[in-house]
Amino acid sequence: HGPCYCDQACARTLDCCHDYAEACPVIPCVVSEWSVWSGCAEPCKTTYRVRRRHVIQEPRNGGEACPPLEERAGCVEYWTQQGTECKQSLIPALITTGGFGKARKKRSATDGNEKAGYCVEFQLVAITPGCLQSQHSYTHWMQYLREGHTVCVECQHPALDSRSLHCYGDGSGSKKNQLLHWQAVGNPRCKGTWKRIRQLDACSCPSVHSFLFI
Repeated sequence: HGPCYCDQACARTLDCCHDYAEACPVIPCVVSEWSVWSGCAEPCKTTYRVRRRHVIQEPRNGGEACPPLEERAGCVEYWTQQGTECKQSLIPALITTGGFGKARKKRSATDGNEKAGYCVEFQLVAITPGCLQSQHSYTHWMQYLREGHTVCVECQHPALDSRSLHCYGDGSGSKKNQLLHWQAVGNPRCKGTWKRIRQLDACSCPSVHSFLFI
């Protein structure tokens, strides 16, 4: 007896009014659709982007609580807000087996404008399982990648940029022990991270673990 209130606690204390279910229906939280993803929080570094939604109807009378109103996802932008390109250390290296190097050199031999190349040694840190699932003949080399091994990657014409005199993704300008990203050409599921060890101007990559920048 007395005034009634829409207080879901009465369901636990067993003193609800007889018409509680009709007078105080359960109303769950209702939220809007997700907004579009924002841009990266900061350019030229590994950071995050955000999308949000807002509450349309607050929950009442023990209704289902509201879900998270914000989501974040990893993000990297390679261009500054002024439209200039970020440092090359942020750009993932595209690599292929060194076996293509001989054919590439033959094609460019008649060019006459070929710039002198160089090699970079990296230590492989992480490799995705997709490298082991390469079925095509031109991707067999990916199955020999092993974490912890040192690999040698050659930068030669035409991958060598004539202005910067570097190959994209060679890690120039990166900090010591900075994790850099690479991806194998021909199998987008084969990628990973490595650390730059040193650059060799007198290039002599061994036949095993020898690769090319693309």
